[in-house]
Amino acid sequence: MPSRFISFLLLLVTTSAFAQPQHGVAMHGDLKYPADFTHFEYVNPDAPKGGTLKLAVVGDNFDSFNPFIVKGVPAAGISYLYESLTVHAQDEAFSEYGLIAESIEIPEDRSSVTFYLNKNARFSDGSPITAEDIKFSFETLTTHEKARPFYNAYYGDVAEVKIVDPHTITFVSANPENRELPLILGQMNILSKAFWSQHDFGAASLEPPVGNGPYKIDKVVPGRSVSYVRDPDYWAKELPVNKGRYNFDRIVFEYYKDNTVALEAFKAGEYDFRVERTARNWANSYTGQKFDDGILIKEEIKHQRPTGMQAFVINTRRSQFRDVRVRKALDYAFDFEWTNQNLFNGQYLRADNYFENSELAAEGLPGPQELAILEPFRKQLPERVFTEIYQAPSTEKPNSIRKNLRTAIKLLKEAGWQIKDGKLTELTTGQVMRFEFLLYQKDFERVVQPYIKNLEKLGIEAGIRVVDTTQYINRMRDFDFDIMVSGFGQSESPGNEQRDYWHSSRANQPGSRNLAGISDPVVDALVDMIISAPDRASLIHRTRALDRVLLAGHYVIPNWYNPYDRIAYHKKLARPEVTPKSGVAIDTWWIQ
Repeated sequence: MPSRFISFLLLLVTTSAFAQPQHGVAMHGDLKYPADFTHFEYVNPDAPKGGTLKLAVVGDNFDSFNPFIVKGVPAAGISYLYESLTVHAQDEAFSEYGLIAESIEIPEDRSSVTFYLNKNARFSDGSPITAEDIKFSFETLTTHEKARPFYNAYYGDVAEVKIVDPHTITFVSANPENRELPLILGQMNILSKAFWSQHDFGAASLEPPVGNGPYKIDKVVPGRSVSYVRDPDYWAKELPVNKGRYNFDRIVFEYYKDNTVALEAFKAGEYDFRVERTARNWANSYTGQKFDDGILIKEEIKHQRPTGMQAFVINTRRSQFRDVRVRKALDYAFDFEWTNQNLFNGQYLRADNYFENSELAAEGLPGPQELAILEPFRKQLPERVFTEIYQAPSTEKPNSIRKNLRTAIKLLKEAGWQIKDGKLTELTTGQVMRFEFLLYQKDFERVVQPYIKNLEKLGIEAGIRVVDTTQYINRMRDFDFDIMVSGFGQSESPGNEQRDYWHSSRANQPGSRNLAGISDPVVDALVDMIISAPDRASLIHRTRALDRVLLAGHYVIPNWYNPYDRIAYHKKLARPEVTPKSGVAIDTWWIQ
């Protein structure tokens, strides 16, 4: 065969194996927006620029402008300083469009991803963003001893980073089945190598860093407020992905130690926009002359995002919580219906899934596709995964809290616990069941106190420990708690972040999000299957299978969710006509 013909065939094979650079990439299916799109549908491209947006933060303090490390409490709004290689479209399940990277090239097997950088991309000090900065960012976030463990888990499948030229960089995957890796690499915030080479990345500091985002730090009053000013030289302000966004000249975050004080401050006009997460406040406190006159507006906006799981998280590292029957018994002692009716004015729905409010949540008994996924693990799983529909214990008739407590006592007895001298005691060791709920918001005490009364009927000694925000974060990072209130947020396209939530490799890694201490080979396998899902249908079935296994482990006591964003705002604010599936996006609003 002639050598020229062989060379021609090799060229055909090479070019067919790789796609051409694209303006964006979708996890499954096609992109919604074409290469010549001018703006996202959920923005107003003609929104006026100007004015100041004042926001509130309920917390004790902040001591850092570095949100990437386990040390310190980052200032609110710090994300405005940083951009990433790509931008997530809020009206698609999982699509990323070019930002710092003006185009992306991914081979059909997704074994690598090449980012072609926008040559106009700049840091806030005017220096260009180059491939060296991208590589430095990746290596710092994934290997620095003080970096949040999330990054190492999220990007753990990268085998090699190759700088092709100053504006081109390639990431090679060690696991071609990790199909979302090219997309999540695009989400990585980009750091200035020049700046951080001269500063201690692992130190919590209030020295303003060099960023590359739409805003720069303007004024700081430690412990009280931080404000950001829109960068007039922001390099990406005219890109289609940013049209209609970042419309405020200045954004100010004011800190309040107490949520009640923060609410009254809003009503007094001290800040402009508020998301209400307390049902009692929403039902009773958004009243007065300013609401009557239309100066302040109260509104509920339906969203379509997965709400994930908010719950009392049980620390299974504690010996008393290692038996699943004990954890299940604690679930039976929580009376959601009473709590919802008496404390929340009936505004919430009970969370029954880790992927609540989405098609990813398990429903009914496992279907054929889920059974095919779960069957290889049958011997390692409790039979109830296959035969029972999980539903959080209810006190609606014919059930009652008295009946549920009897079920709890039975479960505890099966696990080797019995009431002796009025105290729940483990018969073999003599250990008395006692624990604390770790909180940082006093508002939640009114939820926990009635729960504690039910636990007392089981002979359990339970208390509440309210700490400041800094101590709460530190104790959460070190897994220094018995039971705490937390949440596991989810997207429409779960993937590598599930490792940080549930994988055994993160169970004892300080700073990870595996708060419950889950260490289960079946969970590990299902997480890996989710990450390698080849299409949307398989992702849904694999996620539902994981949902069932997590629910069967009773690692949390589910709380509640609301499919609406409850917001209140000053009439001077305006928002686009279209709300994205993910809900209210304040960075698309403007001042009229």
